[in-house]
Amino acid sequence: MANKSYDAIVIGGGPGGYPCAIRLGQLKQKVVCIEKAELGGVCLNWGCIPSKALIAAAHLYDKMGHASEIGIMGAGKPSIDAPKMQEWKGGIVKKLVGGVRGLLKANGAELIAGTATVTGPNTVEVVTAEGTKETLEAKSIVIATGSSTIEIPTFKFDGKTIIGAKEAVSLTTIPKRLLVIGGGVIGLELGCVYQHFGAELTVVEAMPTLLPGTDADCTAVVERAITKRGAKIYKNAKALGYERAANGALNVKIDVAGKTETIETDVVLVAVGMRPNSKGVGLEAAGVKIDARGFVPTDTYGRTNVPSIYAIGDVSGPPLLAHKATKEGEIIAEVIAGHKAAKDWVTIPGAIFTDPEIAAAGMTVEQAKEKGIEVKVGKMPFSASGRAMAVRETDGFVKTVIDAKTHQLLGVHIVGPNASDLISEAALGLEMAAFAEDVSMTIHPHPTLGEAMGVSAAHALGHAIDILNK
Repeated sequence: MANKSYDAIVIGGGPGGYPCAIRLGQLKQKVVCIEKAELGGVCLNWGCIPSKALIAAAHLYDKMGHASEIGIMGAGKPSIDAPKMQEWKGGIVKKLVGGVRGLLKANGAELIAGTATVTGPNTVEVVTAEGTKETLEAKSIVIATGSSTIEIPTFKFDGKTIIGAKEAVSLTTIPKRLLVIGGGVIGLELGCVYQHFGAELTVVEAMPTLLPGTDADCTAVVERAITKRGAKIYKNAKALGYERAANGALNVKIDVAGKTETIETDVVLVAVGMRPNSKGVGLEAAGVKIDARGFVPTDTYGRTNVPSIYAIGDVSGPPLLAHKATKEGEIIAEVIAGHKAAKDWVTIPGAIFTDPEIAAAGMTVEQAKEKGIEVKVGKMPFSASGRAMAVRETDGFVKTVIDAKTHQLLGVHIVGPNASDLISEAALGLEMAAFAEDVSMTIHPHPTLGEAMGVSAAHALGHAIDILNK
């Protein structure tokens, strides 16, 4: 017999779970959110927020080091107090997690610290942090258990010299040499941070390109930037293992096109991706299907093959993005409460906080052509932007992909300053089925980085004013 009954039980308090629970509370549903580790999940505690705090600090540090180039004299080369930086970062996390806790309570959502196991289509067993055991029942159960860092057997984490992203955002000493295994989003974001802080950066990527799946022109800009700053990049390469030298250094062996090389480093960051947390939750026993990669398939309403059980966020499949999880959480809350809702978006924008940043929404040129669509492409380089010159960040561009016949917006790809902020206009345009004319005719304030969006659209149409048309 169940100890308590609810309208909905949400398992996981990350960026998918807590918004789902909050929205359910707003919709007057009796809801409980169960979190076994840290409220806020990966995103708030050691993912999105902490990494962006360090990225901002690294960007400022780099700017300060070049202040004399624009006539600001006397600053010299700044120094880093890593423990104090971690204290500052921790304060941001604490404030945000406290805010989430307050919002759950204010919206009538109960929070339990404990480990949840699904025991049936409508029941969940919880072992609380205090060690007590409870059985809860609900009309609906939402799985929002997220994902975890993948560990390589030959590079077992030790928390100090062989680390994952969680440890990488918590370093109290800046490594002199950092080797990153994996040239994806996490590896390059954190690699850029420590490169700016003075670490010699080496990146080992198994694929032929960095940032697989990202617009190749955008990736090339980032690769040139980090290489110019001294990074060594090995593509089509695999990290085989390592030996620890007498002086504490790590001698990492890599295979590059069949040849073995040894790279000496101080810290290895393993950033080869994330794995869905679908095991050990009781899903199999409840009859929920899990695919070969460990993801939980869902329909357009977020339902699994068991109608009373839903899945959202990373555990339900790519893209593994916090904002995708949040939107799914809100939608599934509406569905559970009996409202008309479904996952019917046109695009999920993505942002990569390298230096320079990359952001994208919609299709690449290649994806459009695969669908048989003839395209036109416009491009506005930041090197021609007065605002970009003023802030001394002229690497990159805005690329606009449109249907050659109808001029409908198909995709926008940005690499350069504030790309993560600029992409929202593109996402709105795609959701509203905008045409290139809509974007180019919209008056963008001057002088701003956002002007590049309008110029890029005009360039696709062949009548840009600020740059030469094709």
